[in-house]
Parts: sequence; C-alpha cells; structure tokens
Amino acid sequence: MARGKAKEEGGWKKFIWNSEKYKELAQKDEMIFENCGSVPSEYKDRGGYDSDPGERKVCKFKLEWLGNCSGLNDESFGYKDGKPCVIIKLNRVLGFKPKPPKNDTLEGLPLLKYNPYVLPVQCAGKRDEDKEKIGTVEYYGLGGYPGFPLQYYPYYGKLLQPKYLQPLLAVQFTNLTLDTEVRVECKAYGENIGYSEKDRFQGRFDVKIEVRS
Repeated sequence: MARGKAKEEGGWKKFIWNSEKYKELAQKDEMIFENCGSVPSEYKDRGGYDSDPGERKVCKFKLEWLGNCSGLNDESFGYKDGKPCVIIKLNRVLGFKPKPPKNDTLEGLPLLKYNPYVLPVQCAGKRDEDKEKIGTVEYYGLGGYPGFPLQYYPYYGKLLQPKYLQPLLAVQFTNLTLDTEVRVECKAYGENIGYSEKDRFQGRFDVKIEVRS
C-alpha cells in the first residue's frame, strides 16, 4: 500500500524507488536500441529463437512518452503533490505476442482509446465505494495510448535480447479523495490475456493508495 502525506518528503519518497529504477534503465546510453517509431505498430519479427544470427536488436523506449510521470521534470513522480504515478509493465514471457481485443468488445469500457496495435490497460476503483473516490486517471504511454504497443513484442530471451526493456505505461491519479484509502485495480485487456481468482496478479494487479492532507 502507498500511503503518504503530500508535500512531506518522508511520507512519499520510499514509494518511488521502482519508478527511479526504470528511469535509470531507460537512460543507459550504452544500450543499443532500434528506433521503432513513436506510434504503435505491428510485432517486430526478428527471426527464429536459436542463437543464429546472434543478438537481436531491441526497440528504444523514450522517457518523455511517460509525460508527467517520466521523472524528467518531477523527480517525485507526482507524490509530493498528492498526484501519485504508478509505472506498469508486462512480465517478460519468451515468444509471447499479446493480442489486443476487438474494438467491439470494449463497448463496456468507453474510456479506453482503441488501437489495433495496442494492448489496452484500464485502472479503476476496485469496489463500488472506490469508484467514487478515485477521481481522474491520466495515462501516459507511446503515442498517447493507455497500453502496450505491439512492436516491442515478442521477447527473444536473455541470450538474444540481453538489453531488452519492455514498454512502460504510466498511470497518474490526479485528484484522489484525501485521507481515505482507495483500492485501485489495473487490468490489461487482450484475447490471450487470462484472469484467475487463484492468482490475482494474472493479467491485473491492485494497489491501495491513501493521500493525506
């Protein structure tokens, strides 16, 4: 659970370590990246999964695509102002190609911005009482889409892509109800994304956030 008092560094600083870690990884100059564009596109087929022809290229991910949550202009990632950011990624799975849902299957999720080359993600209040307290949710990702672009997939493994960094999605909660614990669930939507009651982190995760006045 993330709980902290806005504007008091001791209340929020311990929650931004993971965000800082991704910031460091994405800025390493020695990583050799391929420019895969600034808009979502189709999968990058880089050949077979054997060692020939050797190490594969990886797509570069630019920090500025994370907008207010990039850490470039606000090293607190919104926490000091009571507008916390959460950085989301998919786990690395060898050979996995996420399949975005069909547009008509998202009719019950009108806030999602559809693109056939993006695996969409939506964060919402987990319980009915949370839905009224979560406030505005802002998403920052490649091309302005709330999800993961397909050109970063599939992943070829540590041997062939030792410098691979999966695409990131930043979610910012800009006006959470103060002094109240809010439970948020973020969920990825795709034809080959499954959910299990036995594993509450399969295809989704939830986090408890409280911003104190």
